[in-house]
Amino acid sequence: MTTIKEVFGTDKPIIALLHLRALPGDPHFPHGGKMGDVLSAARADLKALQDGGVDGILISNEFSLPYLDHVDMVTPSAMAYIIGQLRSEITVPFGVHVISDADATIELAAAVEAQFVRSVFTGAYVSEIGIRNRNVAEMIRRKKALELDELLMFYMINAESDGDLSGRDIATIAKAVQFKCHPDAMCVSGIQAGHGVDSALIETIKGAVPNVPVYANTGCKAENIAEKLTYCDGAFVGTSFKYDGKFENDVDPARVKEFMDVVRSVRI
Repeated sequence: MTTIKEVFGTDKPIIALLHLRALPGDPHFPHGGKMGDVLSAARADLKALQDGGVDGILISNEFSLPYLDHVDMVTPSAMAYIIGQLRSEITVPFGVHVISDADATIELAAAVEAQFVRSVFTGAYVSEIGIRNRNVAEMIRRKKALELDELLMFYMINAESDGDLSGRDIATIAKAVQFKCHPDAMCVSGIQAGHGVDSALIETIKGAVPNVPVYANTGCKAENIAEKLTYCDGAFVGTSFKYDGKFENDVDPARVKEFMDVVRSVRI
């Protein structure tokens, strides 16, 4: 079984988010828009992230707002096209995330030979679009059928901005997920992209599942990452790498370098 350290080559990896611009079929895809424009933006962000020294990249359809539980075929098709065009330029381990559609995430990973995935694979949640219900048993069986035995699975243990319907505390949920699903790691989120994660929440989960790596999923910045890495096993970082730290902006190479310089200083 492949381990996180074998894939990323380091302890406490920093996995950068490559947020694809709105895709065909998305509400914010411009009238008359071209996939070439999405590709150009992704290529520029990819270069900035890799030049800054991130340990891995997660490619996601971040601007497909509001997110669908079951995406139309055009979404993973567009993502696969972008990844195929960029594949020769990707020099770090990469993963995929079709947001809010765990099954499509697994299918896309198989198609593009991704090394890891992240998603809300378990549970039932209520959100602005209604109730989201995950069937992790079917997803795990599909992963097995596709022979993705080496695919690393990062489980988002709490969904950004959505409310869990189980009524269980987070420690109980984490223990159940560990027992039934055997995740490679768990990710703990703030209320939405760019918002910080409560350190007490992370420590609660680490106490409940001490043998499972726990990652900060949102809210990591150059000024707080050193402290977060004292109790997290790594982090996913997106908004903080962008110009002015704003979600809607492109990646700022200087912010990436500043962040990773701090990380390298504390990982020695």
